[in-house]
Amino acid sequence: MPKIPNWVFVLLAILHLSAVRVDMMDIDATQYAEMSREMAASGSYLQLYDRGVDYLDKPPMLFWVSSLSIKIFGVNNFGYKLPSIIFALWALYAVYRLARLLYGDKTARMAALIMGTCQGMYLMTNDVRTDTILMSCVITSLWMIKEAELKRRWYWVLGGTLAIACGMMTKGPIALMIPLFCFGSEWVLKRKWKQLFSPYHLLDAVLIGIFLIPMSIGLYQQFDMHPEKTVNGLQNVSGLRFFYWSQSFGRITGESPWNNNAPFEFLFVGMFWAFLPWMFLFVPAFVMRLVEVVKQKFKLQPQQEFITTGGFVLAYLALGSSKYQLPHYIFVVFPLSAMMVAKLIADMADGQYAGLYKVMKPIQWVASVLIMIAALLTLTIVFPTGAAGIALWVVALAIWLLVALHKKISAKMFWVSTAAIILGNVFITHHFYYQLLKYQLGSSVGRYIKEQKIDTNTITLYELDHPLNALHFYADRLIQFDTTLQSGSYVLASYNGIKNLQSRQLPYEVLKEGQYFKVTELQPLFLNNSTRHKATERYYFIRMK
Repeated sequence: MPKIPNWVFVLLAILHLSAVRVDMMDIDATQYAEMSREMAASGSYLQLYDRGVDYLDKPPMLFWVSSLSIKIFGVNNFGYKLPSIIFALWALYAVYRLARLLYGDKTARMAALIMGTCQGMYLMTNDVRTDTILMSCVITSLWMIKEAELKRRWYWVLGGTLAIACGMMTKGPIALMIPLFCFGSEWVLKRKWKQLFSPYHLLDAVLIGIFLIPMSIGLYQQFDMHPEKTVNGLQNVSGLRFFYWSQSFGRITGESPWNNNAPFEFLFVGMFWAFLPWMFLFVPAFVMRLVEVVKQKFKLQPQQEFITTGGFVLAYLALGSSKYQLPHYIFVVFPLSAMMVAKLIADMADGQYAGLYKVMKPIQWVASVLIMIAALLTLTIVFPTGAAGIALWVVALAIWLLVALHKKISAKMFWVSTAAIILGNVFITHHFYYQLLKYQLGSSVGRYIKEQKIDTNTITLYELDHPLNALHFYADRLIQFDTTLQSGSYVLASYNGIKNLQSRQLPYEVLKEGQYFKVTELQPLFLNNSTRHKATERYYFIRMK
């Protein structure tokens, strides 16, 4: 297996950074962006508010770093997305450093590239939520804890515990549980009882607790000191209990009201698109490791590692047992999956598993071809482009064919898959997502309000029911929604609403109109350009005369 050159990672970093030109999606990403904007404007860093209302759901880490970036770069996509994309790129470095400790430099580079090219990574840098920072903090903690295990230097201990604390301040106790799953399972199977029950862990717990003090103070001041507040429909709510128990463990015990009845296999099935094009390799890599440890009667040799496999198994058992699941919840363990796949490919390149290689090679080639075809469909069927777009795709196809047919390139299966997913996502990011977000009502109208310097903090919604979190962020102000119609008021109306106004003979001036669609709920009618009009609705931004 040849060493992956640095310029490949530079190109990948540029592609992920370029996602800043794409708007955020309603509902979650735009909600977090608006909360970050409000935090930057108000300076309230310990208490969280969502459009002026007490907020108790996600911890503050994402809002802290994004609000700081917004203060520096302004209220725009770049200002909000940049910190999370930097965390995503740092995660690739952390994958490399941990995998280098476990497998060596060449396999480590491959693991980082696999992580950076899986489809979920592109989604994380386009639709920025808390999962990006969580994943980065978790894999950073695993790397630094492993370094501390090999040579307990104070800076590795400090870095590992800080990474866990930052992960907890991003999405809760799962950031602590995954390192426990990873190292706990390995130490048990290696019978490293001294490591498992080391008194140093008490120091680690104290350090994590110290790092969590600012967030805990904010939760206590905002909620525990004010039992009279109504939060999420309840009174006498403890912010500390919610964060340290209800939000995470409560979804398993049933204490949390969140429940979408997702089956246990929900997250695993979701990996078949989110971990493309590597999922087909992950399945045998994962199964082979489980079979191996069973054959060894759950006892590892000193040179074997179980951080990746044990961490994935136990994390999945926890996440899959939750009463409420969304596809991106599994992203946190993608670094572990990437390392397992990298090790399998490296072993194949060294001549091992010849039979498996013969099976997987055509599967990866077919997956790569389908990715290139999907990119072409976005340019022809979904959002048709001109000759220039098709010409760019032909260039991309030529590059992919050069990789596929070049006789001197070793590990062809790996490079064919890598080239396809990178080239395909050039078009998915900069054409598909970019065009898709033009149909998002909130960002379109919000940007218009800001660009035209429309002086209003109130908009009347008239016969229109649609997520509008993006409106506030892109308008760069908190807009209140009203239901009254009066002279001089600004109104956001549906097609039926406009017809109603016309029937009532109320005078108005159309400032902006267009089509809108819930961009996170794609359907065949919308994805076909010729039938899109059947899936979209029309909006009108007007001023009453």
